[in-house]
Amino acid sequence: MLLKNKNAVIYGAGGAIGSTVAKAFAKEGAKVFLTGRNLASVSATAKDIVAAGGAAEAAQVDALDERAVEEHIAAVVKKAGTIDVSFNAIGIPQPGVQGIPLAELAVESFMAPITTYMRSHFLTARAAARRMVEKRSGVILMHTPEPARLGLPLVGGMGPAWAAMEGFNRNLSAEFAAHGIRVVCLRSSGLPETHAFDGVLGLHAKAMGIPREQFRAFIESMTHRKRSSTLAEVADVAVFLASDKASGMTGTVANLTGGMIVD
Repeated sequence: MLLKNKNAVIYGAGGAIGSTVAKAFAKEGAKVFLTGRNLASVSATAKDIVAAGGAAEAAQVDALDERAVEEHIAAVVKKAGTIDVSFNAIGIPQPGVQGIPLAELAVESFMAPITTYMRSHFLTARAAARRMVEKRSGVILMHTPEPARLGLPLVGGMGPAWAAMEGFNRNLSAEFAAHGIRVVCLRSSGLPETHAFDGVLGLHAKAMGIPREQFRAFIESMTHRKRSSTLAEVADVAVFLASDKASGMTGTVANLTGGMIVD
């Protein structure tokens, strides 16, 4: 098991990405501490993990609340002893954010994803790093879609927000890698299995006046494989990055876009 005896905290664990990665971590031996605003959905993920023989605990934590983040991670360290992995997989609703031309977009709608994502990732990464420094070991992970790198229309402030996350990823590594902490971002193309992808698909298709499947085919035609990334692919790479097998990787992006972006 690649993550045996490791403790992982996952934010947004009730969502599609967070829950899939949590289950993959647990399958590989990690004890996962799951958090989210909606305790019911987070608890459902924990229940599935325990039923499959894994170890999981659920807690209601708003990843935008500094006090809540700090109190939860302190409680995890007190109980488990260490924090070995932190993965922030929070998301925000996209109606009113994507699918609107920049010239028509309200400044509040443009800024919302930038301030939300950066505040949350700063709070959760800082909380984890503070504890990881003591043990001189740990991995901080985050996830971005392809607009973090590509200039695409109608994404509003999402592209700049995701790009900022990747920049923050590099800054974290520059400060903490010397203390044994690795920081890596997973970058995928769209994930059709998620509810968020379905919603964004509809927003962009409507704005362009084309059927949803036509827009999806257009996006997937930009990849070498002619298909989108899958949740399983993201989870498998997250497991590898969180493990000691990826000890040489930090301050970088793991590219899962299938050739849509070629580094």
